[in-house]
Amino acid sequence: MAFEILGGMGLLTCLGIILAGGIIVVLLFVWMTYNRLITLRNRVENAWAQIDVQLKRRYDLIPNLVETVKGYMKHERGTLVEVTKYRAALMTGTVEERASANNMLSQTLKSLFAVAENYPDLKANENFKMLQDELAGTENKISYIRTAYNDSVLEYKNAKEMFPTSIIAGMFAAMFPAKPFFETAAAEKEPVKVSFDDSAAPGAAKDEPAPEAAEEDAPAPEAAQAAPAPKAKKPRKKAAA
Repeated sequence: MAFEILGGMGLLTCLGIILAGGIIVVLLFVWMTYNRLITLRNRVENAWAQIDVQLKRRYDLIPNLVETVKGYMKHERGTLVEVTKYRAALMTGTVEERASANNMLSQTLKSLFAVAENYPDLKANENFKMLQDELAGTENKISYIRTAYNDSVLEYKNAKEMFPTSIIAGMFAAMFPAKPFFETAAAEKEPVKVSFDDSAAPGAAKDEPAPEAAEEDAPAPEAAQAAPAPKAKKPRKKAAA
C-alpha cells in the first residue's frame, strides 16, 4: 500500500513538473513575443517622428516662400492660395490625411516653381533660390524616411498577422494598433510624359518635303539617219579636135 501511495505521488510529481514546465514555456513565449511586438511598434513610431520633424520644417518654410513670391507673381494668386491651404493641413489629422496633404503640397509647389520660370526677377532673387533649395532638400529627406517608415510598418504588420504572434497581438490589441502606410502621390508613380510640339518654336523653319525623285531620263532619240552619200560625178569626155 505504501509503495502504491509513493508511486502515485511520483506520478503526480512528474505531471506537476511537466505542467509547470509547459506553463513556463508559454510564459516565455508570451514574454518574448510581446517584447518583439513592442520593439516593432516603437520602430514604426520612431520613423514617423522623423517624418514629423521634416513636415514641421516644411510647414515653417512655406510662409517665407509665399511672402517672397507674392510680390512677383501677382497673377498667380490661385496657386498661392492652394499652397497655403495644404500647408495648414500638413500638421493636423491622421497619418493618411497628413500624407495626402503633403502629396498635394508637393504637386502644388512643383506647379509654383514651374510658373516661376516665367519671372526672371524672381528666379534671380537669392531668398527665393535659398527657399527653393531648402524645400527640395526637405522633400528628399521625407522621401528617404518615408521608405524606412513603410518598411517598418510592413514588418510590424506581418508580425501581427502571422501565427502564432497574431495570438499575442490579439490578446493585447489595445497595445498594438494598426499602423497605416505613408502613401506616395499617384502622380509621382507615373512616368514623366514628354511631348515635342512643332509650334513651340515660332519661326522655326519647317523641313520641306524631299523633292520627288527625278524622272528617269527619257530614252535618247533615235540617231538621225545618215544622209545618202552624193553620187560621184562622171568625168566629161573631151571634145574631139
